[in-house]
Amino acid sequence: MNYFKEKEFFHEGMRHFQDLFDGRKTAEAIEKNRKHYEFWDDEKEIIKNSNFFFIASSWNGYIDCNIKSGDSGFVKIIDNGTIEYPEYDGNSMYRTAGNIFKNPNVGLLFINFDGESRRIRINGCATIHHDNKTLNRHFGAKFVIRIKCEIYPNCPRYIPNLDTKKPSVYVPREGQGIPPAPEWKERDYIKNILPKEDPHKKSVKPDGK
Repeated sequence: MNYFKEKEFFHEGMRHFQDLFDGRKTAEAIEKNRKHYEFWDDEKEIIKNSNFFFIASSWNGYIDCNIKSGDSGFVKIIDNGTIEYPEYDGNSMYRTAGNIFKNPNVGLLFINFDGESRRIRINGCATIHHDNKTLNRHFGAKFVIRIKCEIYPNCPRYIPNLDTKKPSVYVPREGQGIPPAPEWKERDYIKNILPKEDPHKKSVKPDGK
């Protein structure tokens, strides 16, 4: 049984705004065509080369967002849909691990700020491991967090390029007109179902040209 396929990807709060802004068809098309449970090749490269990622966890109203860092390769792909990372010596609060101990549901974000890479969003089911076989894969680990992943990459257009210090060209700015359309709005499964108030609806041709 797939843990994630038993859960709805959109709840009524998300549906409220999808319907308010005519985005339900677009959201469902993205879910159908982009959500997956095994890493694509380019995602494997992003994860293997990452030296940090963000992780959100929660329990009983306590919400925590954290950054996990290490040398490139500290996050390991265990199988096509599972990753794990080491917990090193820290401040002894164990907020992420403590939340996972009570609630395995986590949210992850892998992101590069180089103006090129897309970002990878993950809904995860996390478990904690401290057996010798697992620890031996991660030098210096106190214990290891393993995460089964539901993966959905999404548009990086608003992310600044921190290498060049240039802001994103896609951010709306007063006096600059409508920003350019991102590539994904030209995709066959999206271009004909953009929300009626989408600023690029008229510029995206039905034939994609």
